[in-house]
Amino acid sequence: MSRSPSFAGVILAAGESSRMGTDKALMPWPPMASAGTPSGDTFLSAAIRSFSALDFVVVVAGKNESTLAPVVYAKGASIAVNPNPQRGQFSSLRVGLREVLNHGRDAAMVTLVDRPPPSEATIQKLRDAFLAADRNVWSVVPEHSGRHGHPFIAGREMIEAFLHAPATSTARDVEHRHQEHLQYISVDDPLVAVNINTPEDYAALFAKSP
Repeated sequence: MSRSPSFAGVILAAGESSRMGTDKALMPWPPMASAGTPSGDTFLSAAIRSFSALDFVVVVAGKNESTLAPVVYAKGASIAVNPNPQRGQFSSLRVGLREVLNHGRDAAMVTLVDRPPPSEATIQKLRDAFLAADRNVWSVVPEHSGRHGHPFIAGREMIEAFLHAPATSTARDVEHRHQEHLQYISVDDPLVAVNINTPEDYAALFAKSP
């Protein structure tokens, strides 16, 4: 039987971007517009826009809260602060998922701010797959060329699994523990599996940007 959850978007943006040397959330995306001028968008604003069809979007910030807040609020999203971002990405995920439950939502679409936003078709395909899945499916994960990526969808059961796991866990640990409840969806979108960690990674995307 299909289900009808209320979707929230969670964007993890609390990292210090130490290898990049500047906050990745505020870097331009796409790097250049078609006319050769900056697009005016950033990884953060583009990520929020990609989630515009969801019920609400929460951005998890850390020490960078004050610099991200103007972008977050200008795009109609909300912000949640991870008080201990040094504990890693899993701690930020838990902060964001608690906000999802606090707002009475049943499912979260989660992404990292340092990945180019997926296409609208990818977002819709993941949502459709989750809505059509049986109750044994707790999470839907995109896959491109054998690589898993973001955004992924976590239903209520998966959200609870993340929140009840030991604080020292990683998202991958929890997913592996519940592997039988994950469904991988093949998408025609290479950006779902892209990581941007260094200036070299970012430069390599210039030729691939929309």
